[in-house]
Amino acid sequence: MEFLLLIADAPDGEAGGDLDAGRWVDDLESRGAHLYGNRTRPGAEATVVKVRGGEVVTATGVLHEGHDWIAGFDVIECDSLDDAIQIAAAHPMARAGQIEIRPVWPFDDE
Repeated sequence: MEFLLLIADAPDGEAGGDLDAGRWVDDLESRGAHLYGNRTRPGAEATVVKVRGGEVVTATGVLHEGHDWIAGFDVIECDSLDDAIQIAAAHPMARAGQIEIRPVWPFDDE
């Protein structure tokens, strides 16, 4: 199963600690569980796109205002949600921020 991990800041995150996820990625790659990941630019550089009345409407900024911001993402492959939770819990940002796990829902799986 594929899972999207949204790596986010959180106001109640623990300060300090090594936030370099390099060892985490290396471990997952050695097990064939890491498919892709990267950082994202700050929310101030985001663009929201929607079509209303046949017109493309854009806005600068994040989709929703909140205290948390997306710092990056990873796509992993593992056997179950329990495995994805263990993988996410090992990420350094699980302590400093938070990680949202979303199962990938392939179009051919309907």
